[in-house]
Amino acid sequence: MNLWAARPGWRLRRLTTVSWVFFGAYSAISTVADDNGSEAQRLWWLGILAAIALCFAARTRIPGDRTLPSHAYLLVLALGLGGLSYLRGGYVALFIVTLPHFWIYGRTPRPAMAFSGLAAVLTLIGSTIRQGGDPGYFGTTLASTSIVFAASALIGLWAHEVVEQSDERARLIVELERTQAELAEAHQRQGAADERERLARDIHDTLAQGFASIVVLAEAARSGLAAEPARSAQQLRSIEHTARENLAEARELVGSAHGGGRAAGSVADTLRRTLDRFAEDTGLDVSAELADPACDQPTRIALLRCTQESLANVRKHAKASAVSVVLAERERGRVVELEITDDGAGFAVGEEALSGGFGLRGMRKRLTELGGDLLLTSSPGDGTRLLAMVPLSEER
Repeated sequence: MNLWAARPGWRLRRLTTVSWVFFGAYSAISTVADDNGSEAQRLWWLGILAAIALCFAARTRIPGDRTLPSHAYLLVLALGLGGLSYLRGGYVALFIVTLPHFWIYGRTPRPAMAFSGLAAVLTLIGSTIRQGGDPGYFGTTLASTSIVFAASALIGLWAHEVVEQSDERARLIVELERTQAELAEAHQRQGAADERERLARDIHDTLAQGFASIVVLAEAARSGLAAEPARSAQQLRSIEHTARENLAEARELVGSAHGGGRAAGSVADTLRRTLDRFAEDTGLDVSAELADPACDQPTRIALLRCTQESLANVRKHAKASAVSVVLAERERGRVVELEITDDGAGFAVGEEALSGGFGLRGMRKRLTELGGDLLLTSSPGDGTRLLAMVPLSEER
């Protein structure tokens, strides 16, 4: 990965600008202050500076992969520094102000150190030749050049490590933000799916069951209208009452209520009204033993919906003559149990029985959300027994 050129933003441009300002200022001052050089040397000096500048400008204009153009620019820069050190003194300062170029455009530490090392050797050779090959001067300049090169290498490697760690942190931050966005989207989708399931469950347990009762009562009233007018009138009153209840349920669902008003107050009273209505509509023998445990609103709603769904199944499938309902507290008041038994046709219970129908799935889902469970026992000809168990709120 390009750790040095991967940030073409304002930091890189600012560092490049500062390097060129120092480079140009030193070159101009050196040219003006040097009175010993000839006119030809000045022209050579300016020509080498122009060649370096043009090579840098050409490097920014070549499209595609800029690795080779950058390395070509660094090669020209190293050769130019060698020529400038041959023409004039003070090459160490010139070498220092150009060091950022090697680390910026070398892209990785290895070429950066290679080209800066080449520049150090060429400037050392150029300045030594300029001094006539003096061994004492060579030793002094070799020591100073080595110190400068070693310091620049250490600083460059340290900066490379900092940039690498910064890039890794930036990558992790981007990955974390992406993961958080995906998680938030997944939570949103799951929340929408849960809400749709809750609404579907409430509609099935309230409106759908009410409409089913209305259809059954309407068919019975129509068939007995001539023979049993009193019975048909009672069934019509039940239709009206059920329709009003459905209207109230629909208004509560539209208002995003989590349960019907019938679940408020005493759970025993609520279940007793539901059982009385069922007995009146179906004519079945309904017996009830209803304790009155202190339940919170979600538990009342779950018990009511389980009762409504069980009675609807008895009405549609069981062909029963009697239904028994028992509501009791177990385990010293820590669990409330609802047992509904009929003497109908029964059926073979399997896993598909509990997972196939939406009503049974809805009951189990409601109870599971409250930490409870649902047991279904039945066999052909022996009726059906449903047991709903819900821990009270303190236990949950």
